[in-house]
Amino acid sequence: MEWKITDGLTSYDDAVASMEARVAAIANGEAEECVWLLEHPPLYTAGTSARIEDLTDPDRFPVYASKRGGEYTYHGPGQRVAYVMLDLNKRGRDVRQFVKQLETWVISALAEFNVQGEIRDGRVGVWVRRDDKPLTATGKPAEDKIAAIGLRLRKWVSFHGISVNVEPDLEHFSGIVPCGISEYGVTSLVDLGLPVTMADLDAALKKTFADVFGPVAP
Repeated sequence: MEWKITDGLTSYDDAVASMEARVAAIANGEAEECVWLLEHPPLYTAGTSARIEDLTDPDRFPVYASKRGGEYTYHGPGQRVAYVMLDLNKRGRDVRQFVKQLETWVISALAEFNVQGEIRDGRVGVWVRRDDKPLTATGKPAEDKIAAIGLRLRKWVSFHGISVNVEPDLEHFSGIVPCGISEYGVTSLVDLGLPVTMADLDAALKKTFADVFGPVAP
């Protein structure tokens, strides 16, 4: 399988076109599976469950309709996007299990930096508890989202994937209600006080990938 890293900023349209072509080739047995790590310029994407009222500042950044699952999300510099193109025909046609694997992968990578990522029923993505912040309006401990998950399948080949906040401008998330959830905030590895670089996260993602999905080419 191919492990691909693209430097600089990749346009969303170019990324989607590349994924579409790769997924078709994988489905036809003409290409190997691929994990593609990249960054996008600032933009918002609307998943298939997005509600227009959750786009609070539609003129701030370009908005792209995405056919992935989920609601609105932000992508931008300092955020590692991992597009995961795997053949579930060979890995078991179990979407729920595959989503769980993606969550486990993110949590395992965060653990490399002693960050405890967690999942919550009814809330997509990976969250971290913030005991350093005041309780929420409902009296619950504060939690911030550190990673998003959005997935699409075609002929049982996956694309889109995950995004992990390394050091994005967190204020950029204010133009949307991320994933339709307003009660909780957004954080990043650097916001948590960790001097983690993009290369550090890439190494952690690659190290933990094989434990969750199987061997990956060097």
